[in-house]
Amino acid sequence: MKYDHQIIAFDGLQMKQYVQQTIKLGTASVLGVVVAIQMGCSSATSKQSEEITVYTAVEADQLKQYQEELHKAYPELKVKWVRDSTGVITAKLLAEQKNPQADVVFGVALTSLLVMEKKDMLEPFKPEGVQNLKSEFVSQKSVPTWAGMDAWESAICVNKVELEKRKLPIPKTWKDLTNPIYKNLIVMPNPASSGTGYLDVTAWMQIWGEKQAWDYMQALDKNISQYPHSGSKPCKMAAQGEIPIGVSFGYPAFKLKAEDAPLEVVYPTEGLGWEMEASAIVKGTKKLSSAQKFINWSVSKAANEAYAHNFSMVAYKGIENTTMDFPKNLPQMLVKNDFYWAAEQRERILAEWSKRFEK
Repeated sequence: MKYDHQIIAFDGLQMKQYVQQTIKLGTASVLGVVVAIQMGCSSATSKQSEEITVYTAVEADQLKQYQEELHKAYPELKVKWVRDSTGVITAKLLAEQKNPQADVVFGVALTSLLVMEKKDMLEPFKPEGVQNLKSEFVSQKSVPTWAGMDAWESAICVNKVELEKRKLPIPKTWKDLTNPIYKNLIVMPNPASSGTGYLDVTAWMQIWGEKQAWDYMQALDKNISQYPHSGSKPCKMAAQGEIPIGVSFGYPAFKLKAEDAPLEVVYPTEGLGWEMEASAIVKGTKKLSSAQKFINWSVSKAANEAYAHNFSMVAYKGIENTTMDFPKNLPQMLVKNDFYWAAEQRERILAEWSKRFEK
């Protein structure tokens, strides 16, 4: 396998468009260069090489493994990966709506893909083997417009040593976090920039209803010392003892715990917010058959086994993460998440949140 790395920089007009679109989306992202990792396969093949452009928010270290699995299934596919945060990728796709540059979107938050779906930017396609995916991981349209890959869920990272020092109990519920004994001892991601922060806010609204959720956040805010822009940062801060309690998500919690951080991972009993990584074909692609091959691979058992190295839950029935200590009943803890509602209400909810709580 040969990897050629190239940097694609935005020109001034593109940058302006992406910034405007990103602001419109209500997402805060670091706008910089898009790194395109051109992963060409050097092994000889009798089939003609087919190059497609794939926009992705998947972590760079995960891409190598995914590319190797893709090559096993479709050695003729050559992929130019354009990688950035979900907010930037979504803004880029919206800016290019009339002249699409991507053939496929891979590993982007579902709430962002639904913004594109509403604008009729996704090509309907029923992938081979889609019946092997759990129903909640597949578009409900008669011919699906997207297919899910994996999901991540909210979790609370608690530094047991720091709480013991203060002789404080470990919180077990979302409501516990509003107890005045935890004043200034909690960090939570800013939902305007963090998908993890936003999935918490929408989960509370779906558990209790909007009014009660805003009342809850008002009480919680009294105990929050800061709202960082990353979903994993609160857990890292808790692991390092910078703060006793970090609202985060499961993967960094169990990863840091496995590295001997003094963490207790708490899944609040009221229910967990969650978000999905998903993939789709961009409407207007001139390489439809190659894009369809890519999506066929993305829903395959082999692809899902690769996703399972990094996520607590994957789309394929019967495949589980075996590398970390996620609880077996985790799927039952998730709130019934209305992704369409969360995508449609995003701008309104984030504007209200920022007005009330931006510190």
